[in-house]
Amino acid sequence: MWLFGPLHGQPGAGAAHHAPAADGQSRAGAHMWGMSDEQADILVVGGGLNGLTLALALAQAGLGVTVIDALARESRAAPGFDGRAYALALASVRMLRQLGLWELLEAQAQPILEVKACDGRPGAPPSPLFLHLDHAEIEEGPLGHMVEDRHLRGALLEAIDAQDGVRHLSGERVSAQAPDGGGVTLTLESGQRLRGRLLVGCDGRESGTARRAGLRRVRWSYGQTALVCAIGHERAHEGIAHQLFMPEGPLAILPLRGARSAIVWSVSDAAARAALALDNDAFIAHLAERIGDFLGEIRLEGGRYSYPLSLSLAHSLIAERLALVGDAAHGLHPIAGQGLNLGLRDVAALAEVVVLAARRGEDIGSAGVLERYQHWRRFDATALALATDGFNRLFSNDSSVLRGLRDLGMGVVSRSPALRRGFMREAAGLTGDVPRLLRGRAL
Repeated sequence: MWLFGPLHGQPGAGAAHHAPAADGQSRAGAHMWGMSDEQADILVVGGGLNGLTLALALAQAGLGVTVIDALARESRAAPGFDGRAYALALASVRMLRQLGLWELLEAQAQPILEVKACDGRPGAPPSPLFLHLDHAEIEEGPLGHMVEDRHLRGALLEAIDAQDGVRHLSGERVSAQAPDGGGVTLTLESGQRLRGRLLVGCDGRESGTARRAGLRRVRWSYGQTALVCAIGHERAHEGIAHQLFMPEGPLAILPLRGARSAIVWSVSDAAARAALALDNDAFIAHLAERIGDFLGEIRLEGGRYSYPLSLSLAHSLIAERLALVGDAAHGLHPIAGQGLNLGLRDVAALAEVVVLAARRGEDIGSAGVLERYQHWRRFDATALALATDGFNRLFSNDSSVLRGLRDLGMGVVSRSPALRRGFMREAAGLTGDVPRLLRGRAL
């Protein structure tokens, strides 16, 4: 899940639109529309992690944002541990720190200090490592951090509540959207109408925002299901993320705070149904047979979850007065562990494009402004989607020929200091044309 880092667009692709603002410039929203009950600069559909992060970044730069969230606030803010967690790349952590979120998260975040990968078989000891990455080689700090979903959601909601310029409408659904020359109008199922200059779809793989705009998608199913849970274990994980390439599919064991780890296991749909039919004790025994005993005795922490695995790519990231972000634009296989990181790169790029356009007096929803965003992000998103698709096909099989070839290739990376460091910098999100927020710099 965590091994394969982000791929980036060509160097300089965003250079024309992310130069630093001159000292003394007015805040971005000074000349924009004022906030009112029905009106904002940007309308964000989707109150998940990407939507709230985008709203926070834009509001901190002086723009007025309304977030329309189909889920009730109580659902988003539920504090219980459910086992879900994210591997945040170093660049994503820098962005959260710049937005003032990391101080709310750092105490609960688990640094990822090493990554170890090998082949595995049920009931057999793991094979020798074919890839070992150590954060000490890049001198940038940890490769990333594991953060539980409940903590990240809670920090975002707390920050949004305290941020001027954000209106958060929870439990509301969009029934219609209508762009025109001067802006875009949303009609909610409650009958309320909202007006903005720009509409952003952060509403997931089945994005209604994209569908209403007529944006088509390329999609296919992998015939696989991800099994997700958290385990407790008697031995310390020492901040090491493990990737075991089992015959059924890749099994990621990702360190959490304390003697706990997050599990993401990609298996065939039939194997997933069989595993989910087991009771908790039988499921843990089934999992332990594959993990082995390097963590000692394991136990289930929280619930068990599953979701079907597929690839989904929008033909375009933009339409009239509209931009897509995160899963609404691209849904990936979790083998790379880059889904949220890719969404945060969208957030950082779109925020930078929009804020700088506003400071220049441009119409932030115009075609020219949105084309800058698409030019910056489309190559990265498509390249990573195709890379994860290829990785999954290569690693989700039991072919002795393919196992030998992939182990040989990863072994070459592991034995070359230069390749290892390059691989880690990619995984940490430190290479390519990186938006300002992901470099830890203010917009």
